[in-house]
Amino acid sequence: MPYEQSLRRWVVVRLSPDLRHIDVARFYKYSDALGYQQILRRIDPSRRYEIMFEAKMPR
Repeated sequence: MPYEQSLRRWVVVRLSPDLRHIDVARFYKYSDALGYQQILRRIDPSRRYEIMFEAKMPR
């Protein structure tokens, strides 16, 4: 994984009814993730979007 990608620690996820999550986007800043989450909620209010801090880096 390139170093630049390893810095993206905030993840916007879409939660399904069985509480599984699908990663939608990753961001460097929490405020960027929050803005993206707000846009997604306006586009599709029937789905649940949350912001998570990714402590462990994906491989």
